[in-house]
Amino acid sequence: MTTTRKHTYNMLEFSAAGRRGVSLYINLFLVGIIVLNSLAIVLHSVPSLSRNRFYDRLFLDFEVFSAFVFTVEYVLRVWSCVENPRYADGWRGRLRYLFSFLGLIDLLATLPFYLTAFGVDLAIVRMFRVFRLFRLFQTSRYAHALKVIQSVLKETKEELILSLSFIVFALIVASSMMYYLEHAAQPTKFSSIPASLWWGVITMTTTGYGDMYPVTTWGRIFGGLFSILGVVLFALPTGILTSGFIEQLRRTKGK
Repeated sequence: MTTTRKHTYNMLEFSAAGRRGVSLYINLFLVGIIVLNSLAIVLHSVPSLSRNRFYDRLFLDFEVFSAFVFTVEYVLRVWSCVENPRYADGWRGRLRYLFSFLGLIDLLATLPFYLTAFGVDLAIVRMFRVFRLFRLFQTSRYAHALKVIQSVLKETKEELILSLSFIVFALIVASSMMYYLEHAAQPTKFSSIPASLWWGVITMTTTGYGDMYPVTTWGRIFGGLFSILGVVLFALPTGILTSGFIEQLRRTKGK
């Protein structure tokens, strides 16, 4: 039993013990299912296809097939996860896996199909289907790139929190200032400071949807200065992450 479980774990995890043969084909098959699911989610939103009986039946059959594959994989992952030292604690280890990030991705990828059996609104079910896109993380758990990202975020978390705090602080202050500058001229658009936060977000990110903009002289001057400040503030976390990636890659190549 233990040998079979370890063999199953190596195949699903695409570990060093199983990078060729059956393991390779299983992982390629799972990647293909994930990609096709992503394509099906997109195409099923096209009215001309979703209302066509042939394509609607095709989508349904593929949904059933995908649910079967994801369910089998999910059960096998939960069963074999105790072969991982992180979860090697019997049912407690399996419980930790169930509530881990990748374990929850497994669950959310499988859940949509079974929700329909309980009469859940189809709109909610379709929304949950989008989580199947996150299954790409499942296939990348063995990839070096994902480990690099995790390491960078862990090492730079304090600097990132500080820079994001600056952004939030500037957003609140700027939105409050714009409210007092524009409320008299545009009482419906800049009706409150929370409503003005939307202007702050689209200005700071230089999106500029055009639904909220200053019309007073001082409002325009302040808005222009804030848009420049927004570029500077967003450069902080970008620079922190960039330097973190460079440092992490330098360490990796030095090993």
